[in-house]
Amino acid sequence: MSNVNIRRAIENIRSGTSIYTPIIESIVNAIQAIEANQSKKGLIEVIAIREKQISLDSSLPEITGFIITDNGIGFNDVNRESFDTLYSAHKISEGGKGFGRLTYLKYFDEVLIESTFLNGNNYFLRTFKMGKNNDIIVDETQSIVKTITSGSRITLTNLKNVKFPEKKTQTIARVLVEKLLPYFYIKPELLPQIILREEDESNSITLNSFIENEGSHLIEEIESAGGEFYLESTLQPELFTARVFKLYSPKTQTSKVSLVAHRREVTSVSLHKYIPEFIDEFYEKTSNELEAKDRNFVIKIYVFGKYLDDNVSLERGGFEFQKENDMMLGVSQSQIESIASEFAKKAVDAEVEARIQKKLERVSNYVRDNAPWHAQILKHADLTNLPYNAEDEQIESRLQQIKYEQEVQIKGQMRQILETTEPSDIEEKTAEIIEKISEASKNDLVHYIALRKNIIELFEKNLEINTTDGKYSSEGIVHDIIFPRKGDSLTTPLKDHNLWLIDERLNFTHYLSSDLPLQGNSDRPDLIAYDKRVLFRGENIESNPVTIFEFKKPQRDDFTNPSSSEDPVTQIIRYVRKIRNGEFKTPTGREILIGDNTPFYGYVICELTQKTKSWLEDEKDFKPMPDRLGYFKWNDSLNLYIEVLGWDKILKDANIRNKIFFHKLGINFLINPPLISDQS
Repeated sequence: MSNVNIRRAIENIRSGTSIYTPIIESIVNAIQAIEANQSKKGLIEVIAIREKQISLDSSLPEITGFIITDNGIGFNDVNRESFDTLYSAHKISEGGKGFGRLTYLKYFDEVLIESTFLNGNNYFLRTFKMGKNNDIIVDETQSIVKTITSGSRITLTNLKNVKFPEKKTQTIARVLVEKLLPYFYIKPELLPQIILREEDESNSITLNSFIENEGSHLIEEIESAGGEFYLESTLQPELFTARVFKLYSPKTQTSKVSLVAHRREVTSVSLHKYIPEFIDEFYEKTSNELEAKDRNFVIKIYVFGKYLDDNVSLERGGFEFQKENDMMLGVSQSQIESIASEFAKKAVDAEVEARIQKKLERVSNYVRDNAPWHAQILKHADLTNLPYNAEDEQIESRLQQIKYEQEVQIKGQMRQILETTEPSDIEEKTAEIIEKISEASKNDLVHYIALRKNIIELFEKNLEINTTDGKYSSEGIVHDIIFPRKGDSLTTPLKDHNLWLIDERLNFTHYLSSDLPLQGNSDRPDLIAYDKRVLFRGENIESNPVTIFEFKKPQRDDFTNPSSSEDPVTQIIRYVRKIRNGEFKTPTGREILIGDNTPFYGYVICELTQKTKSWLEDEKDFKPMPDRLGYFKWNDSLNLYIEVLGWDKILKDANIRNKIFFHKLGINFLINPPLISDQS
């Protein structure tokens, strides 16, 4: 009598098992029982038990259990004691763990064993159930029977908390054959006949010949692709054998690599984890005298080895070594699978190579049409692990990752150069690193210029009239494109504004405030900036120019009316005087330092209607620019230079200044905005 906490043992069964695990366990036990009986006509039957109630839609009833029978040696006293002993060593030479039968109760609520066996000169019938508390064997009976054969019948009924995933015996047969495939290909002449059928003996399928489907192979070994390989463990080199198969008509399956222990599939992983091009099935054209047709197939590679046999888990749902790097045993699951995947590649090398080229062409087209700034990166990019049918976002993410990795490598090499004392080494390594930096800089430059083209296109679009309501974009939208409202340089960094649309020098400013009152006064210019020109970015000192902007809505010219309080020229002059009088402070509370020679620049951005032009020339004494798309005036007393620029001029000049860059970098026809906005 056993004394085991069966419920606790079942609860501790780790992941890796499935509803098929107890069925496979029963079949393997039956094979071993027949081998022990030395029967030359071994027979195993797997019988599907279905619900008795007929479904309303006339479909097949659900499967609720299985009966597995064999004509093996039976549950004699030795086998009975082994069954009643947790972690029994009875079948250890055959890979037995003494634990697999507990998977019966993980998926089925009732397990009944009926077995005849020979003891002396008599045959006995032994029946019992698997217990659920502390005894593995319960309700046991034994009696002498008049028979001349031994064998066992295991009934698994009442599925627990799961529905059996398949209904058709044809589908179940395929799953069983795949999981037991090593048995069918390793000494198949010694394998007993295995039959799957219904209780009424209909739909009988012999699994041994299932791979032959009326003359059309469903499974075929590619012997030329298989082979052996070694991996170094912490103790010794470990030998593995890979065998590669084609599985035809795979339906929803993908190509996989399976690790096998004691002729049983233990783990199965999709091959596209290691070679992305295996994500789709393959196609093979076949022809005969009657017809020619295409057949789809996937690749299945099985890996064998003593290392796998020795380290399979109790439940046979996994292995004792780690999936990734294994410091203790030295060889991990991913290492084995990765090497084995190369054998699978040999089987369909031409197809895989064609898919790789298609993927590279897809990436190349993406870079050409959407992200030309990645052209330099693409020259050295390793795209092996990029998904075969990658979306634009995945391509961009991978290229960004490569860019980051290259930058990290460059920084590391820079540190090495700076720590080097040998002049000859410094000269050689510096030349190499400069070339890499140059390529990275080209990437950033193309990205930045491409972003500029998108901004110009967006700016132009928002200056167009809305055909739906006949209105133009509001002042606010075009304002935000140039510089976000309610922001300043403390919250709006260089890469987030587009002041270059007006003047390239405005990229380099120390302080900017947009649509916010400067501290100390409630007046609000649309945009105020002070800076040192270009290379002399500055602090708050008297010689720094101060720049003020006013934006007016496209097509609006009512600010020219005599009664208007929104005269932008007058507003700019008023702001300048208040700044000179010390009425404004910086956001940090510092005084804005202004001297007699501090230059001021004022810009009014508006629509230059005929009314506005007349107002500027006749009332404000402004001079037209040569293209007559803008006006200018010098106010000597305030040291103030003012320009009034039309929206069209902003767009035209920005296009002219940047057109040569678009042309030289080959992005004249860039129509899709970049997926990221990093201009660093």
